[in-house]
Amino acid sequence: METRNLIGGEYTTPTAGEVRIMNPSNIEEEVGVIHLSTIDEVLQAGEAARRALPKWAGMTGAARGEVLYRMAQLLEASADEIATLASSEMGKPVTEMRGEVTRGIHLLRYYAAEGVRAIGDVIPASATQVLQYSKRVPLGVVGLITPWNFPVAIPIWKIAPALICGNTILWKPAEVASLTAARLAEVFQDAGLPAGVLNLVVGKGRDVGEAMLQQVELDAVSFTGSTATGRHVAGVCATRNIKYQTEMGGKNAAVVLKDADLAVTVPAILSGAFRSAGQKCTATSRIIVEDAVYDEFVDALRQGLSTVKLGHALDPASYLGPVASQAQYETVCSYVKLAHDDAEMLLAGETDVDEASGYYVRPLIASGVGVDHPLIQEEIFGPVATLLRSRDLDEAIALCNQTIYGLSASVFTRDVRCGLRFLDEAQAGMVRVNLETAGVEYQAPFGGMKLSSSHTREQGQAALDFYSQLKTCAVYYG
Repeated sequence: METRNLIGGEYTTPTAGEVRIMNPSNIEEEVGVIHLSTIDEVLQAGEAARRALPKWAGMTGAARGEVLYRMAQLLEASADEIATLASSEMGKPVTEMRGEVTRGIHLLRYYAAEGVRAIGDVIPASATQVLQYSKRVPLGVVGLITPWNFPVAIPIWKIAPALICGNTILWKPAEVASLTAARLAEVFQDAGLPAGVLNLVVGKGRDVGEAMLQQVELDAVSFTGSTATGRHVAGVCATRNIKYQTEMGGKNAAVVLKDADLAVTVPAILSGAFRSAGQKCTATSRIIVEDAVYDEFVDALRQGLSTVKLGHALDPASYLGPVASQAQYETVCSYVKLAHDDAEMLLAGETDVDEASGYYVRPLIASGVGVDHPLIQEEIFGPVATLLRSRDLDEAIALCNQTIYGLSASVFTRDVRCGLRFLDEAQAGMVRVNLETAGVEYQAPFGGMKLSSSHTREQGQAALDFYSQLKTCAVYYG
């Protein structure tokens, strides 16, 4: 497969260079070629989105919703094809990727239904014979910058609410996810989107992404990616007075109290830490365990880890696959080396796959490093988690909050009082009891505190707040 840009309803193949994408499960296998765009093509896409805005924004919500329903229908018909392509491109096990595609279908249907729901409120006026009300109206042209770790779900949870609110889109996907993005754009265009409503431009962030931020006439930007890049995006948007949303890093903690049900706890922690090879901003990276249950928990964790299979992404039996790229492999391996050099204890998973054939990193749990160690403080974005001891709930909450991030956190306990206290005191945007840190349902707000997010939320009703603006209207009819 090869990528094509989608600009103003027309497909073109850019000529600013190309990158061959190799399968991270088998680095000898070429999955496809992505063609890189020029700055001129970014500007053309922005102009196409601006031209398409009046017609799309002027349609009724119900009419826009019908288009989203067709997008969901065509995505469902292509689900296996897209899941296989995405797994081959970035290494997430295909069973997990099928679930991600299903999430995308549900997101499209969820936001399609918003086309016939209320978009404002009637507000009492102080004077008689005055009708005063608010209504939600489109922002305009929105720029979407999406990551590689959820190549289907994250683009859709930005695209769907942006569209139902009446906006047009300029979409720049991550390089490693560009093949999947190109195929999704084709599916969505086939659903009957008017020309220019959705525009896809493939390229490098330093060229295409920067041109989008600095030069395109945008009304909003939604970004998911690294904290450093997210802060840059926020700075540029603030300077231009463009509405922005940045979803960035996480260093998520799972707290295990002495009364935890380990039959529930261990599978949830293993899933949170190692599904998607730990390449989730919500992945469990720190495991904080109360002293009274520490040894028993480690034994159960060791036994559970023995069942976690590292394998080829297209093998349905694989619990986790390779990391997504050579650059990601090198980064994660640097933390694995740190663990081997500094940790007192290591628990590692097993595999029968030829590790040299792809970007495979065995799941690893380390312990015995201090709270200021990079394994505890830095986002790894790979299948590496670290154990910490706590004397009691007070210390566990303090350790949980000892990070610059605040995306998600979990506590495992049978005591409802401890669970509710944790929900109140954990400094994270998504907090859970007896559930893994990774995974929030599509109808619920997604986002964090501190350096994890920029004070807005994705998904659910919260996304409608970001992709629209309020207009207050008053009519004197006396």
